Amino acid sequence: MATTSVTKKKPYLQTVLFGILSLASYIALFAHEEWVTDTFTRGGYYVVYPMVTAFWFSFIHGAFGSNLLSTLGLEAKVAKKK
Repeated sequence: MATTSVTKKKPYLQTVLFGILSLASYIALFAHEEWVTDTFTRGGYYVVYPMVTAFWFSFIHGAFGSNLLSTLGLEAKVAKKK
């Protein structure tokens, strides 16, 4: 039985784009730290702001990390079927 090797294209562009977006998000957050603290602690419908911010950072940073690991060649081990 011959085995075939499938070469996946490395996501260089996505890694760079999500890295820049992640870095820009952190810079914007810390540059406006006073506004963020004042606004996010008001209560009421402002309670949505921290949740949206947490989801934003989770998605962007997670996508960057995943693409970075793929670019470096680190992939999850695939279990062989019996």
